[in-house]
Amino acid sequence: MKEIYLAGGCFWGAERYLSLLPGVTATEVGYANGKTEAPTYRQVCDEGTGHAEAVKVVYDPEQISLTFLLERFYEVIDPTSLNKQGGDEGTQYRTGIYYVDPADELMITGSVILLGESLTESVVIEVLPLENYYTAEEYHQNYLVKNPAGYCHISPGMFEQAKAAVDEATVRRSAEKRSLREKLTPMQFEVTQNGATEPCFQNEYHAHFEPGIYVDVTSGEPLFVSTDKFESGCGWPSFSKPIAKALLAELEDLSFGRSRTEVRSEGSDAHLGHVFDDGPAELGGLRYCINSAALRFVHRDKMSQEGYAHLLPLVKEN
Repeated sequence: MKEIYLAGGCFWGAERYLSLLPGVTATEVGYANGKTEAPTYRQVCDEGTGHAEAVKVVYDPEQISLTFLLERFYEVIDPTSLNKQGGDEGTQYRTGIYYVDPADELMITGSVILLGESLTESVVIEVLPLENYYTAEEYHQNYLVKNPAGYCHISPGMFEQAKAAVDEATVRRSAEKRSLREKLTPMQFEVTQNGATEPCFQNEYHAHFEPGIYVDVTSGEPLFVSTDKFESGCGWPSFSKPIAKALLAELEDLSFGRSRTEVRSEGSDAHLGHVFDDGPAELGGLRYCINSAALRFVHRDKMSQEGYAHLLPLVKEN
């Protein structure tokens, strides 16, 4: 999970709207980037503490990208209005994006620049690292759930759009799961969709070294080349590298009381296996330990007819 803190005027409506977006797993309202510790709502409103009413957003980057999340955020704020949203006015109602991961800064900045290019007035959204955040009083949490007729500066239609997006995403994921169940074997489905691990030495490709490529069994995306496959003795297919790093997503995996790096297919989000740093030094030192059930092998002789001719130069005799 990742976090981002978004200030968009009164946090009652912003929290409710953001909580409805598919991929957002948790929200909380509070006070961000002010000058005093643990302020109360009254102090933020009346005593110039410098805090912004903000929403802590916890989201799954595999389900919703930061770019998409920010684009939805822009739809419920006036990005050109300084210290004012709807009928609420004051520095606590300023718009802001406060990040905790430094790697997000460039993406956020680029998103704000792109937004500005579509407007005739200047964007005044504050983009800063999160300096401090204090959870607001309990009665502010999920305010519009507790008080459906409560005040909100966001139009009701925007909430309906967010709910519709959730419903559409749910239906789409359900249809995709059904399709994959029909297409894949039970083992392939459990590995790619539920993160299972097939038995070592009892799988299709652990001792397979014919020339060709290995593609994502769910999508056909080419992932690995036989040239980069080596015998590691672990009982699963091992590769020194993927065709391109951008084809894979690497995530922290703390299951079973261990710290490992999970490898998923960037395009389909299928679970593939794990990557370790105990590979041969002469091959770069990495070992991509991949489940055979997550792969489909395409022999060099069939690559052209299956649409992979552009990758033939990568396939060399072992």
